[in-house]
Amino acid sequence: MAEQLRLMAVHAHPDDESSKGAATTAKYVAQGVDVLVVTCTGGERGSVLNPKLDRPDVWANIGEIRRAEMDAARAILGVDQAWLGFVDSGLPEGDPLPPLPGGCFALQDVEVAAGPLVRLMREFRPHVVTTYDEEGGYPHPDHIMCHKVSVAAFEAAGDPERYPELGAPWQPLKLYYDIGFSKGKIMALHEGMLAAGLESPYEEWLKRWEDRPDKGPRITTRVECAEYFPVRDDALRAHATQVDPDGFWFHVPMELQQRAWPTEDYELARSMVDSPLPESDLFAGVRETAHAR
Repeated sequence: MAEQLRLMAVHAHPDDESSKGAATTAKYVAQGVDVLVVTCTGGERGSVLNPKLDRPDVWANIGEIRRAEMDAARAILGVDQAWLGFVDSGLPEGDPLPPLPGGCFALQDVEVAAGPLVRLMREFRPHVVTTYDEEGGYPHPDHIMCHKVSVAAFEAAGDPERYPELGAPWQPLKLYYDIGFSKGKIMALHEGMLAAGLESPYEEWLKRWEDRPDKGPRITTRVECAEYFPVRDDALRAHATQVDPDGFWFHVPMELQQRAWPTEDYELARSMVDSPLPESDLFAGVRETAHAR
């Protein structure tokens, strides 16, 4: 009897699970895969990006509100969710950058901060783990720390000599980095908008890309999940303080998105199984080996 497949998606803040890989997780939930979203921080220092909610009463209760938003998004995606319990570091701005606030997630010792995630990996026993690349997807200190902690926990969870007090060892079989935006994807959406006679929200973005490296060549795995883009957007809108429903994310018509770029994309960073590249399934090579262990 094949073992129940399990996917763990590790994210920095509430809302990241809905803007990065959400259609992938919704697809796997629909296939019967157990999906656990791990949220490293409470998002307490996040901005209120929806002008309709930029009010004193919202700011006064932002931590509680963001937890409620996460619960709503979790229900829409159909996933389980766990908090690691760290405090949001905020996004420092200015030149020079101000110091990060004491006690925040990004200032934790990686070996110590990986402990709670090791415990979760040993309890949930994921076959596949997704997280961010070494740049955090974008250079937010919590995203970079999320990468470090995820890699450390992936490498430690199966080692009986490390964190012996945190449960029986379990080695996840694959680790992926989410590649949310590549130049090819942005260009496809941009050209699709122009071809439809619509104003593209990506024109300035593409200009800024001229001097930036393209992560497109790093993509190893493209998961077809266009059917679940509406679920992704519903989950994203559940994070009402973080997303303006009239804003940038929703300017491209759904049918155009589904046609222009129907996948969510990943880089296979670690693998304990054989799976030829490129892949179309995060569980490639796992489905054949995931028997009761």
